[in-house]
Amino acid sequence: MFEQVTIDWQGRATSASVPPALAGAGVDLPEPVVRATERAAAAVRRAGDRLPQAWEPLARLLLRSEGVASSAVEEVRAPVEEVAAAEVLPDAGGPSAWVADNLSVVADAVGTARRSPLTVETVLRWHARLMRHATDGASPGLAGRFRDRPVWVGGRGPLDAAYVAPPHALVPELMDDLVGFANGETLDVVTQAAVLHAQFESIHPFADGNGRIGRALIGWLLVRRLDVPVPPPFSVYVARDPGGYLSGLAFYQLGEVPRWVQWFAATLERSASTALSLAAGVESLMDEWRARAGRQGRTLRRGATPGKLIDLLPEHPLVSASLVADRFGVTPEAGRQAIHQLASLGILEPLSLPSGGPGRPVHWWAARELLDLVAETA
Repeated sequence: MFEQVTIDWQGRATSASVPPALAGAGVDLPEPVVRATERAAAAVRRAGDRLPQAWEPLARLLLRSEGVASSAVEEVRAPVEEVAAAEVLPDAGGPSAWVADNLSVVADAVGTARRSPLTVETVLRWHARLMRHATDGASPGLAGRFRDRPVWVGGRGPLDAAYVAPPHALVPELMDDLVGFANGETLDVVTQAAVLHAQFESIHPFADGNGRIGRALIGWLLVRRLDVPVPPPFSVYVARDPGGYLSGLAFYQLGEVPRWVQWFAATLERSASTALSLAAGVESLMDEWRARAGRQGRTLRRGATPGKLIDLLPEHPLVSASLVADRFGVTPEAGRQAIHQLASLGILEPLSLPSGGPGRPVHWWAARELLDLVAETA
């Protein structure tokens, strides 16, 4: 059970919640919940088998879906084409840059899972990257550092809040315990992911960005323990069922861990199905693009630049002649010709973006149909 401790808030005493340590803790689940965790793990593995690690472009597209949805949970929204632009424009700002930063964190979490155990320093690095473009004033000077103030959920302050997180002095100790739990394997992976996320949200170690970092931890653990190329877009269903999500966290904080795990497992299973649907949709769209070329009497050979560009679009749905030239080792003119060939087929459309500084403006082209698939998923 969570311990209640007294804190001072503007001269008045109130209570804060301190979660129990996870080290050595077990979770007793009833049989239906155990079956739900098994189904969820199997669904994630199936989705992973459908996405071989060699197909990084589609993995990147799934990560983009997760990043967009995870930001939407926190009411940070931007058109998906602007997010794609923020990934390639160094001077991008505003909500699109915030979402792009979130995508970078999700991608970093996946890469880290394949290389090394989790550390506190890794989590701090993710937070620094996540908050790079945050300008809402919620956490000045705290990007990449634990909070130095009380935080709460609901209400105008700790006195009338639905939940008050542990005193900030306890955060380093609680995070050390959480990282140790994340690197262990005493629980099945779905239960471990559910507890890891809920514990992180209960600690609320940062002044802002806790939800997005907490969901990145889910992806980190699934990739690490299930050896899948990319985690399913779990945040899509958090965004669709915020009430169920918040209720589940409340059950966890009340000690009703099985109820939270059951909601988590069901949501994870649905998100794995979404990953499979998105993969099938992308494959179908790319097949249709090639068929479209055939109907016009053209052949998009995979070894030629236009054919290779189609394979690149799931990873880079926004391209320029210089990007194509750099990626495939061809001249900018050859890059432009490939882009114009796909544009003539309706695969690419011109997109107006800021020039990004002095000099000749860069002309960008977007795979609109592909971006629409991501937007529909997220």
